Amino acid sequence: MNRIILMGRLVRDPEVKVTTTQKTVCTFTLAVDRPFTSKNGQREADFIPIQTWNKTAEVCGNSLSKGQRVLVEGRLQIRSFDGKDGNKHYMTEVIADRVEFIERKESGNTSTGAASKPAQAKQGFESFGQDVTGQPGMQFDEEIPF
Repeated sequence: MNRIILMGRLVRDPEVKVTTTQKTVCTFTLAVDRPFTSKNGQREADFIPIQTWNKTAEVCGNSLSKGQRVLVEGRLQIRSFDGKDGNKHYMTEVIADRVEFIERKESGNTSTGAASKPAQAKQGFESFGQDVTGQPGMQFDEEIPF
């Protein structure tokens, strides 16, 4: 079984291309934190190249940007090619078939007034949906309907 799941941040904006056979491919690099620190206490990360194809590539190209946190699920691929120097080179990458957006794309709001200060960005699952239980005029019935 060849399955890999990664969570990290995009190092730069994704690159989208169309092949000669009219297939869309999107490539980006994901910085994934290592679960330990170095000897000097610094956090370390691995920089993993990711490739998506077709509809997933289109969605990633239109929706992702540098610094955004994503969860990637796919397979590990190692390919080889002969370089211009005549030596055989190896490329390790993840071919993603599923990409989940963990954070929303930052909006271009640059105003700094106290009244227009944006709410602090939520992380992970906290960013999904909205809380309707504490809104005025909303009654919340906790009884299960079955």
